[in-house]
Amino acid sequence: MGHHVDSEVGWLRTVMLHRPGPELKRLTPRNNDSLLFDGIPWVGRAQEEHDAFAEALRGRGVEVLYLGDLLTETLAVADAREAAVEGVLADERLGQTLRGAVRSHLDNLDGEGLATVLMAGLAHEELRTGTGLAYQMMDRHDFVIDPLPNLLFTRDSSVWIGEQVAVTSLAMPARRRETTLTGLIYRHHPRFAGTTHLYEPGLESVEGGDVLLLAPGVVAVGVGERTTPAGAERLARRIFAGKLAHTVLAVPIAQERATMHLDTVCTMVDVDAMVMYPNVADALVAYTITDDGEDPRVTGPQPFLKAAAAAMGVEAVRVIDTGLDPVTAEREQWDDGNNTLAVGPRLCVAYERNVETNERLMEAGIEVIAISGSELGSGRGGPRCMSCPIDRDGVEG
Repeated sequence: MGHHVDSEVGWLRTVMLHRPGPELKRLTPRNNDSLLFDGIPWVGRAQEEHDAFAEALRGRGVEVLYLGDLLTETLAVADAREAAVEGVLADERLGQTLRGAVRSHLDNLDGEGLATVLMAGLAHEELRTGTGLAYQMMDRHDFVIDPLPNLLFTRDSSVWIGEQVAVTSLAMPARRRETTLTGLIYRHHPRFAGTTHLYEPGLESVEGGDVLLLAPGVVAVGVGERTTPAGAERLARRIFAGKLAHTVLAVPIAQERATMHLDTVCTMVDVDAMVMYPNVADALVAYTITDDGEDPRVTGPQPFLKAAAAAMGVEAVRVIDTGLDPVTAEREQWDDGNNTLAVGPRLCVAYERNVETNERLMEAGIEVIAISGSELGSGRGGPRCMSCPIDRDGVEG
């Protein structure tokens, strides 16, 4: 079955989500910072909110795939199971003795149990067979296998560009093992047989939240806290080699928690329109990268909106004027007000709490499917962050 995504706003047909599970129950005041969460979510409520999000998508005809289900099915493939276990055992913290105990523990799990451990981790006290110096010197609160609470944000670990998938190279140590799991799914699950991999872990840092498909043939890549200039260049080279786009825009963004990815600053809501954090709209610039043979050609910088319009072949990119005062703008930016998921042209999913931003979107002719996110947002991510589109209809461009 083929898959294709060439824009942010073509009608969404298939999406991959991750329903929050036991990995979120691992979060405590002791570890939430290192695991990149700003608070301790109420897991049951987060699951209710996520279920409502998934149901809202299904109500618009979207096929919802769950990462956990895909992983369990993938682990039925012997090579995938072995690669998954080897990925965990590569952790240099373990030491030879503990590594053997972990191997034995994982080998005795069925596919569903192994998938759960790979996602939720393995606590020190859960490994009853643990032994050796590394195990004995661990604190009782330590994890032998770290949990992956940020799996919730499926946008970051993979992104489809055309018919190819970029399994990304995540910047933060707490998240790097996520791409081991997504990589296994795309390489071994029957649904994705024959898929070409555009990018892979271990290369220069690139995260999916920084990649926006502005229009067919035009890709914007945020460069900041999570994606490096070298990563953006490597991705551009591979995009050009695969004839997947004619222009890549490298967009510097502030290296701050509130603007960790480009999609926390702006997202597309129509073929020629985006909602954008007003405090950066005038300051955002872009370097334009085009295919020029062996070495891509780089020009700029110039204002982002001007560069985007030129690359997209439109007179101007419409920016939804939120008209927010600076305090409200900053609050709704922190609450992912600009992180919308387009289900189709002029139809997007947004957090209901961003009342002012949503009102401006509706006034501009954008239908908003408002969802609750009081607990889902504790990891700093909105509807776009929580979704990896796998199939979209094409749009004219």
